[in-house]
Amino acid sequence: MDANKIKKGLGRGLSSLIGETKLEININKLPISDLLSNKFQPRKIFDENNLQDLTNSIKERGIIQPIIVRKSADNNSKFEIIAGERRWVAAQKAGLHEVPVVITDVNDLKSLEFAIIENVQRHDLNAIEEARGYQRLIEEFSYDQEKVAKFIGKSRSHIANFLRLLGLPEPVLKLIETKKLSPGHAKILVGLTNAEFVANKIIEKNLSVRQAENFVKIFKIKKQFFKKSQDSNLKALENSIIEKIGLNVSIKNKKNNTGSLVFEYKDLDQLNKIIEIIKSNY
Repeated sequence: MDANKIKKGLGRGLSSLIGETKLEININKLPISDLLSNKFQPRKIFDENNLQDLTNSIKERGIIQPIIVRKSADNNSKFEIIAGERRWVAAQKAGLHEVPVVITDVNDLKSLEFAIIENVQRHDLNAIEEARGYQRLIEEFSYDQEKVAKFIGKSRSHIANFLRLLGLPEPVLKLIETKKLSPGHAKILVGLTNAEFVANKIIEKNLSVRQAENFVKIFKIKKQFFKKSQDSNLKALENSIIEKIGLNVSIKNKKNNTGSLVFEYKDLDQLNKIIEIIKSNY
């Protein structure tokens, strides 16, 4: 694709992309049964409330904006939807038998671009669907992050952050897809070995992004702080102190028998407790 065509990407909108394609027919009507779902459609989850609102609107006013389609490569008698799949689903729910369409002649890359741009413009994709759309451009059509960023009209860091989300465990991805976990929260979980546990805690405690960041910091500190000594005697000693005072303790002993004894406290009350224990015994 020519670099000039992707220069402004998303900012130009679908109408500009349509202008770059060869129109076979201006606007026509096709039976709903002649349309097929877009195999490149990044959106997998439709919000039922919004879909019902659209269905009600279509019942009252019909479909105002035509659905963009192309001839199906797999079935010559069918047309594959490029943009407007939600309108197609809502039209079926509304009981329509035919829908207005614009038929275009586009390749697989352009079909994916149409689908991503329409959904990103309308904010219809969840973070994982959006990330997988970007990943598909990269893996199947040899885009790099910079080219995706220019085409979509987002920063490169935005693209990189969304792609990193795909490295999270599948249960966490499901939480993001169902919008139980926001992209802001999810970004904090990237790289954590206990991402699923922390994600569930964030939801359970209804933590803000800032609170979630602080929550994750505690785990990172504990991971570094409580790397237990391989010496079983030191482990036993740590455990005995923990049992007595109820606070986490780390003993680090070097080969020359120098080292440190560290108490962890989470608030001033716990700090005062440590001080009182020391004062009362020494």
